[in-house]
Amino acid sequence: MLEHFLLADTHPAGYSKPVKTLYPEKNIATSNLAAAITRQASKQTYYTIRFLVDRPLAADAYRAYAYFRWVDDQLDQENLARPERAAFVERQRTIIDRTYRGERFGNLTAEEQLVVDLIQNDRGQNDGLRAYIDNMMAVMVFDAERRGRTITQKELVEYTRWLATAVTEALHHFIGHNCAAPQDETRYLAVTAAHITHMLRDTIEDIDGGYYNIPQEFLAAHGIEASDVNSDVYRLWVQSQVQLARSYFQIGRDYLARVQNPRCRIAGYAYIARFEVVLDAIEKDDYRLRADYPERKNGRAALKMGWSALSQVFRAPGGNHMPFVAEPSL
Repeated sequence: MLEHFLLADTHPAGYSKPVKTLYPEKNIATSNLAAAITRQASKQTYYTIRFLVDRPLAADAYRAYAYFRWVDDQLDQENLARPERAAFVERQRTIIDRTYRGERFGNLTAEEQLVVDLIQNDRGQNDGLRAYIDNMMAVMVFDAERRGRTITQKELVEYTRWLATAVTEALHHFIGHNCAAPQDETRYLAVTAAHITHMLRDTIEDIDGGYYNIPQEFLAAHGIEASDVNSDVYRLWVQSQVQLARSYFQIGRDYLARVQNPRCRIAGYAYIARFEVVLDAIEKDDYRLRADYPERKNGRAALKMGWSALSQVFRAPGGNHMPFVAEPSL
């Protein structure tokens, strides 16, 4: 999960260190803040932006990640009640809508200024960035509302679709901007698989926080609770999700092989490899989920990500790709 609103200190420790940029920035303060938040939250994202994103777009890529990282972190606060979460996400939506209309919004926090600068720098001219912002906000709104309750299969599919659309469109906006990429039914499947894997990886932590990533229909059909992660039935569901993610990752690789920009392909292959490490661990554990997967942070995981990206990046675009695989019914 990402985090959210009502922080007492809008400049946490470690966020003030200046970050060097190669291009002049209109707002150095938010550029530095965004890079620092990103580096603290995700080293892989930080270095992906630093080395693979189109240089003129790097500062805004940090803003795009850091803003929603902050929103998510605010929503995850234990002492934030449902009405407060709803009010917070409504404020964020209002800020975004008014900024796109060219209006000003007073009394912004430093983190809220990130998305304002992001939108103003783009001037609302790119559909990919707008798709990222709108779909990520839809994810945040849903997370704010669903905490403490189970969700339906339809809600889970839509939730994943929002996330997959957001991340994929951000990838293509910031890396190889305006380069050719397929617009077909396979476009979002790599990130769909990543989100399935992410939800499995965070299941124990999410349950503790009141988030349940298994459909109501499955729970009712098999007479188990969302917290029964060690039951045989739950493990069978985990196995089905691992298999689905595997199939989608393979389709995602074939999609990436048809993407024109090599930096975009490198980022995509590394992204896939990062989550496949988690799938490997889940399979090794016979589909018993655990609270932590340190394997994804060790040297072997880094080597796998690097090798996967470099070994596949020069596959010729336009090659054969697997047919679309529909999600199996419960």
